Amino acid sequence: MTTQTYGSIQQKVASRILSVPVQSGLYVSLIALTLWTVYFTTHPAIHDKVHSLRHHTALVNCH
Repeated sequence: MTTQTYGSIQQKVASRILSVPVQSGLYVSLIALTLWTVYFTTHPAIHDKVHSLRHHTALVNCH
């Protein structure tokens, strides 16, 4: 039976969290969430600024 030290477990977790696929997935998720928020906000100041963009993007209705 082997015992793992806290340091080795922490290093494994850090190496998986900091891996390129995980970072890429988090980045794409952040961009998607930001675009979703901007496209579908009802706040007048933001809605008015992106109104024409919403109508020119496929499948995005606003009214």
